[in-house]
Amino acid sequence: MGDRFDVIVIGAGPAGSSAAYNLAKKGFRVALIERGRKPGSKNMFGGRVYAKPLEEAFDGLGKAPIHRWVVKERLSIVNKEEYVTVEYTGRGRKSFTTYLTDLTDWMAGRAVDAGATLITEVVVDRLLMRDGRVAGIVSGDDELEADVVVDAEGVNRLVLERSGLVERLTLRHVALGVKEVIKVDKGDIEKFFGLGEDEGLAWVFMGSVSDGLPGGGFFYTNRDSLSLGLVIYLEGAVQGMRRHIYDMVEELRIGPLFSRYVENGRIMEYSAHMIPADPRAIRPPRLVWDGLIVTGDAAGLLINMGYTYRGVDTAAYSGMLAAKAIEEADGDYSASRLKRYEEMLRNSYVGRDLEKFRGVHDLYMNPRLFNEYPALLTGLLRRLYEFDYEGYKFSKAFSEARRGLVSLPRIFLDLLEVYRKL
Repeated sequence: MGDRFDVIVIGAGPAGSSAAYNLAKKGFRVALIERGRKPGSKNMFGGRVYAKPLEEAFDGLGKAPIHRWVVKERLSIVNKEEYVTVEYTGRGRKSFTTYLTDLTDWMAGRAVDAGATLITEVVVDRLLMRDGRVAGIVSGDDELEADVVVDAEGVNRLVLERSGLVERLTLRHVALGVKEVIKVDKGDIEKFFGLGEDEGLAWVFMGSVSDGLPGGGFFYTNRDSLSLGLVIYLEGAVQGMRRHIYDMVEELRIGPLFSRYVENGRIMEYSAHMIPADPRAIRPPRLVWDGLIVTGDAAGLLINMGYTYRGVDTAAYSGMLAAKAIEEADGDYSASRLKRYEEMLRNSYVGRDLEKFRGVHDLYMNPRLFNEYPALLTGLLRRLYEFDYEGYKFSKAFSEARRGLVSLPRIFLDLLEVYRKL
C-alpha cells in the first residue's frame, strides 16, 4: 500500500476527511483509507447538515454541494390517519440539505487538495500493534505503518472490535435508518411547501409511523428530490416488530401525510444504515490510546436532541479536533499527550450537547410516546374541531380523549420527565 505515513485515517467520511484535511494542510503526510469505491459510497443519513461547524472544519464551505437552506421546520405527531403538526418558519440559514455521498466526496476532495493521499477499496482488518502501541493498520497480508492512526470508521466499528479495544455492538446500541430519495420537480417542491429557490424544509415525525416502537421519521427537501425515511431502535424492533421496515416506509410514502407530495415522483434511491441509538452506551471507555484517536460515530458522537439529529457536523468537528491534538502532540503520540483531544472535545459544543441531551434516549424508551400520547393528542383535537352543532369544552374533550389511555398522574410524571431531559 505504499510508504510509511505520519498519519493514517481510517474512513473517508465526515470525521476522517476533516481530520485528513486539517492535518494535510499543516504538512503531515496523511493516508486517507476508504473501503468504498469512492468517499461517501458507504454513507447514509437523513439529509440535513448544520453549517457553522463545517465552515470551521473546512475553512469555509466554498463549492460544497448545498441543495437548500432550511428555513422551515415541521414536527408531526401521528396517530394512524390523523396527525398534529407544528410548523416554524425562521429567518436564519443555519443548516442545509444535501446528498451525503456528494458532500463526503467534496470533503475528501478538500483533503486530497491539501495533500492527503486517498486510498479507496481497501478494507482495514485491524490495527497494527507494536510494543503495546498502535503503529499502523493491517489489511489482509499488507501492513501500513504510521506514527499515529485516526479511527473514523463509523458506527460499525469492526476495526476497533477486532483489535480488542471495544466490545461488540448489541441491539441496544444501534438503530436502523431506512430512506427513500424521491425525484420530484424542483418547482413543485417550492410550490408545495411555500419555499424560495434555495429554501428548504426539515420535517420530523413520530407516533404510529413506527408501529408504536421507539423511533421516528424524517422528511427533507433537496434541490429536486425529497428524502423520506424511518429510524427504528433495534432493541424495540426485535421485541415488537410485526412487519418489515420496508413496508413501513412504503406505507408512509403512500399514506395521508406525504402522498400528495410524492404522487408524481420517482424513487431514485433506497438505502439503509445503522446509526447510534444511545451515544452513552456506544461511546468507547476512552477515545485515545498510544498512537490512536477515535472520532465521529465510532466515538458515539451523534446527538439526538429529541426534535432533530446532529451527526455530520459533530463528526467533522471531532476530526478537526483530532487533527489539532495530533499537531499539539509534537511527535509524542502517547495516550497522555493525545488526551488533549478528549479535553477539547469535552469543552466544545459537541461535548456540551452530548451532556445536555444525554437523557433523550431514555425518553424514547417510553412506549407511551408512540402509542397513548399520539392517540390522546389527536383525540383531543378531533373533539375540539370536528363537530356538527354543539362544541366541546376543552376539559371535557381532554377527559374523553385520555379515557382508557393514560391517567392524569402519569401524564404529569411523563411531562416532568420530558421537561427534565429536554
